[in-house]
Amino acid sequence: MVAGGGRAVEVPVERVAGWFARFGDRHHGVTHTSLGAAAVVCTAADGATASAEVPFPPLAAVGERAGLAIGDLLDHLAVPRRVGLVLVRLGGHSVGVVEPGRVLVSRTDRHLVQGRSAAGGWSQQRFARRREGQARHALEAAAHDIAEVLLPRLPDLTTITLGGDRQALDTLRADRALAPVFALATPRVLDVPEPRRTVLDDAAARVFAVEIVVRDPT
Repeated sequence: MVAGGGRAVEVPVERVAGWFARFGDRHHGVTHTSLGAAAVVCTAADGATASAEVPFPPLAAVGERAGLAIGDLLDHLAVPRRVGLVLVRLGGHSVGVVEPGRVLVSRTDRHLVQGRSAAGGWSQQRFARRREGQARHALEAAAHDIAEVLLPRLPDLTTITLGGDRQALDTLRADRALAPVFALATPRVLDVPEPRRTVLDDAAARVFAVEIVVRDPT
């Protein structure tokens, strides 16, 4: 469920046309389509709506169209793009450059950052110092890999998508050496588990998917 009611689905690019066709079939046809720079909204005959967030906005063609008219959206989705991925949690990170359907380059690393002290272990103060050191080392390693993987490739990237722990990402954002990377980042932060290569692969697919919010007739 999403705020304001309705449900959200992520639809792979190659299935968007079929998804909207089935939406029309289920709701007695689409009466009109509203094309906006950041969203495309199809309104069905029974009052249901399907609102697609435009990936990599803006959409060039905007305005009102009769019936199901998503051709401009499909053309927009077909434009070749490369995207940088930065997935970070204190326990690890995964950085990569992706295109639809494949990961071109990536680097993944894991680091021990203890979550809590064991009963009978060090004092809380001593434990906190050790954990801070582990976290600092983990984020320094992430910063190093982000710089090596993404900085040389920035001219070829459409955007950067972030994922993981917001506090860890904010710490990296404060690193002046990484300013060009974060300047290209979108506001969206993917919710991902501890980064591994399989997590990066999943995030790569999600980056190019279209999020559609369906609201049933009132």
